[in-house]
Amino acid sequence: MAEKLKIIPLGGLNEIGKNITLYECHGDIIVVDCGMGFPDDEMYGIDVVIPDFTYLVKNKNRVRAIVLTHGHEDHIGALPYLLREINVPIYASRMTAGLIEIKLEEHKLLDKVEIITVEPGEFVTAGSFEIEFIHVNHSVVGAVALAIHTPLGPVVHTGDYKIDTTPISEEMIDLARLGELGKQGVLAMLADSTNVENPGYSVSERTVGEQLDALFDSCKERIIVTTFASNVHRIQQVINASARHGRRVGITGRSMENVFKVATRLGYLKVPDGVLMEMAQIKGLPKDKVTIITTGSQGEPMSALYRMAFSGHKQVEIGPGDKIIISASAVPGNEATVSHIINELFRKGATVVYGKHNDIHASGHACVEEMKIMLGLIKPKFFIPLHGEHRHLRLHADLAKLMGINPKNIMISGIGDVIEITGKTIKQNSTVPSGRVFVDGTGVGDVGSVVLRDRKHLAQDGMLVIVLSLSSADGELVSGPDIITRGFIYVKESGDLIEELRNLVVATLEDCYKSNIRDWATIKATIKAETSTALYKLTKRSPMVLPVIMEV
Repeated sequence: MAEKLKIIPLGGLNEIGKNITLYECHGDIIVVDCGMGFPDDEMYGIDVVIPDFTYLVKNKNRVRAIVLTHGHEDHIGALPYLLREINVPIYASRMTAGLIEIKLEEHKLLDKVEIITVEPGEFVTAGSFEIEFIHVNHSVVGAVALAIHTPLGPVVHTGDYKIDTTPISEEMIDLARLGELGKQGVLAMLADSTNVENPGYSVSERTVGEQLDALFDSCKERIIVTTFASNVHRIQQVINASARHGRRVGITGRSMENVFKVATRLGYLKVPDGVLMEMAQIKGLPKDKVTIITTGSQGEPMSALYRMAFSGHKQVEIGPGDKIIISASAVPGNEATVSHIINELFRKGATVVYGKHNDIHASGHACVEEMKIMLGLIKPKFFIPLHGEHRHLRLHADLAKLMGINPKNIMISGIGDVIEITGKTIKQNSTVPSGRVFVDGTGVGDVGSVVLRDRKHLAQDGMLVIVLSLSSADGELVSGPDIITRGFIYVKESGDLIEELRNLVVATLEDCYKSNIRDWATIKATIKAETSTALYKLTKRSPMVLPVIMEV
């Protein structure tokens, strides 16, 4: 019987974020990445979205390792939720390990989990797999691609990457090793598709540093820079520019402070003596001697920049004399929140520098020409595009065809699909449980589609509660009906409508008795149906109607 390799994406396809891919061979399973997604506008009250781990939990005795490509939330954010169910070794680079230690400590899981740090160029064995870590460039330190050596041959899993020929502190992506693997023969390649719509090459991080330095030059304002907390290279360049222009630097925002501590401890961030100051001290300095690095590049309501903009920060009040540099692009779905905070910063009288035209942000993802280089170097027999919405996957597949890969050997998959590879064929063989699990507060998975539908209904149309008291002796109406509304109408200004509804409820109750209906469930259903119909006729609105019957 021919050997088979199964590849099962549980996230990261037809969506942005929530990246997780399983590899299965000889009964062994390894997990590559374990990310979370962010809720969209329809997910009222949801904090984060994580993958469905049903298949992994059911097969936890066969899971040999979790391997992480880098430390962004869309690749590590769901780890604490998986580790509640499964306890296996985690392999990661030093920076990624430092970031997940913070996360696991918050969830009180750090002492229960084995985290093994691996340097690029090293190999680890997990069951039937030998996994090689290969250095790549990305917008977070310590990013790696993986060469997963299987009994059928090597599979290259790129993770998120770009080709930066002039990186800040790390080396350029290890194209030599990737090319060597290509010459030896690569069975399959799974690659990041995020920036496939962008032609040419991605901007080097060093270019951003030059632009930041120009913004600092001759500036007499206080400079506040917001970027992704994990972008250590960007933080380093802001510190370097501040030092060159005689400014002291303050760090604010919980995630920024955490990343700063980890990166400094591991030697990835180098701060000249006397440049860093506590926020409590820095506010007493002249504005042209101050730089503040903060969270909030995505307009998050709890972030430090948001609190500054809306006068909720304890130490920083924004106004004229401040220059705000938003050194990040809006993650898809966050455009409205970013626009909201930019408007408020302008309203406060600050100067705001933002947008692609200012060259103050460089993507961490490969553009089309870099994708071509990667495909040309690795020359995989089979190709599976990852990390993107359906159009991204389709365009990346078209690019692979252009680069000479047989269209029959390209698989555009969906989450939960089981991709089966032999030495000669690739096919989608079956499916496993998959989808989105919603995290709301401490609840994981207890909010489903029905609850979300109700929340959407309440948000759009409001609620109307009808309270009745019926006699336990004969079922006659004792008091009420009282009508309470939330998010529908203002009762004090809608007396006629409320009175009409009361009369309708009483008439409906009487009709039930005449029809010899005494079952409370049926009475409630009848009242709800009659009231909903009348409300739509009168107002063209459909609030949620909740009849409540009390026995006295």
